[in-house]
Amino acid sequence: MFEKNLNMGYLLDFYGDVLSEKKRNVLDWYYNGDLSLSEIAEEIGISRQGVRDIIKKTEEELLFYEERLGLAGKNARATEVIEKAIAVSQDMEGAEEIRARLAELADILK
Repeated sequence: MFEKNLNMGYLLDFYGDVLSEKKRNVLDWYYNGDLSLSEIAEEIGISRQGVRDIIKKTEEELLFYEERLGLAGKNARATEVIEKAIAVSQDMEGAEEIRARLAELADILK
């Protein structure tokens, strides 16, 4: 069965601009708009199987970009480090840990 991978919506946010308009729209409708394959097929005038093929190929393309560039993963890790630094900053005695977390963030973003 063709199940939705929720991570694809996240990857679409990072790499959607490098996709063709058609690919971007199909994935956006499928993941963010929650349209069915049939609804998308009717919208763009192709078969349901054609829509499925576009989705599968575009998912592979997004995974390729993430494997090569890692932007979504870096962003997720950076967000996690920032959240930890914010939590630690609530305690003034945690200044040393804040500096360590910020150094970790800097390394991630290099």
